[in-house]
Amino acid sequence: MSLPSLQTRSSRVTSPGPSTPLPEQETVQVKDMDFELVQPTIPALASSRTSEDSVAGARESSVLLPDSQTLLRPYSPAHSSLSLPRSPTVPSEASGFPRAPSESGNPSIEAHRQRELKWISIMSATPASQARKSKKVKKLLLEGVPASVRSNVWQHLTDSKSKRMDGLYGQLGKRGKVPASADIERDANAFFSDKPHFQKPDGPLVYLLNAYLTMVPDIQYHPGLTLVAGQLLQQSIEEDAFWIFVSLMDSHLRPYFSSSPAQIEVDATLFGKALEANDVPLAKRLFVDMAIPPVAICRSWFCSIFAHALPPDILHRVWDVFLYEGVVFLLRVGLAVAASCRKLIMESTKADAAVNVLRNPPPNCLPTNPEAFIAMTWGMKLKDEDVRKQRNKMEAQVKRQTQRPIGTPGGTPQTATISLPRAPGER
Repeated sequence: MSLPSLQTRSSRVTSPGPSTPLPEQETVQVKDMDFELVQPTIPALASSRTSEDSVAGARESSVLLPDSQTLLRPYSPAHSSLSLPRSPTVPSEASGFPRAPSESGNPSIEAHRQRELKWISIMSATPASQARKSKKVKKLLLEGVPASVRSNVWQHLTDSKSKRMDGLYGQLGKRGKVPASADIERDANAFFSDKPHFQKPDGPLVYLLNAYLTMVPDIQYHPGLTLVAGQLLQQSIEEDAFWIFVSLMDSHLRPYFSSSPAQIEVDATLFGKALEANDVPLAKRLFVDMAIPPVAICRSWFCSIFAHALPPDILHRVWDVFLYEGVVFLLRVGLAVAASCRKLIMESTKADAAVNVLRNPPPNCLPTNPEAFIAMTWGMKLKDEDVRKQRNKMEAQVKRQTQRPIGTPGGTPQTATISLPRAPGER
């Protein structure tokens, strides 16, 4: 069907914050991506230690780093620069993956610039549809993703541009509110109390989720949707965030929000088995002594991709790798969280307290460095390919058990639906 051309909502987006404009800014173009060359000034460098990933309220991903005289970032005419120092990189030795370059103190200007240029180059050379099959992309992911290109990397890994339909986002928003709107607004206020623009009924977060749930009406609302959408909006301009969200849901998460709990039950069961293989006493404490079903722990984790459990700097690195590896990596993240909180869990006397610790790990339990946490995930005993095979087998078994012939009570098959706006005059 033909869709009318509408102004996209991304035109309403403002840049992340005020800053002094830099004169004579230059841009470089790599295929369909424009990148801006930014020359930092010394006074703009922050003295406090903050992760390069912590960009509060940012709609576009940009950062000015102390280890770079020139910053490459996705180009936007109204872009403002942010001054955030970056966290040091700790290479993983236990993962069997390529070691990240050693960076201590202030990494060289050239090293950081080269990492940005490598990402620009590999996104130009590797089609988005093939990115998750590329070993070069994987190697670069494990070395790190500069915040200046993170939005582009996430678009590339999700292949979101292949799903994009010009004008559709704005048109979906004209359909009005969905039944879950009140829940979305409630959760936006609860999860993003420091971001007033997310809390507004006509703000980007509420608008994005209304548009998505209008397009995919069979999705069952869960607070995790608000957490995921909110994280994406802090990395990308609004319409880019919407299409990354659509692709992320289609590729990984939609089964978690269907009317059937089968998928989350399968993945929670796999996590329970993985925890038992890694730490028998901890698994016994949780699943036997306290009688906690694995799904009670995993639902909030997996439905939000750990957005409520991990601090932003760690979370962003987790998402970098997850968007390449897929759902099996979430098991590794869960194992790393459980290992970090082990002492508190073993000392807990009530099941509710243990579950709360896992859902909301105290910051002092987690590694202070994102790369140290990623190293923990790869250090867990887990054969990813075996888990994928077991997951597929369990999914098929569940489908056989739940399928009923059409014509029997409850036999109407569940189908994923998408509802797109009609062109003017179409019936």
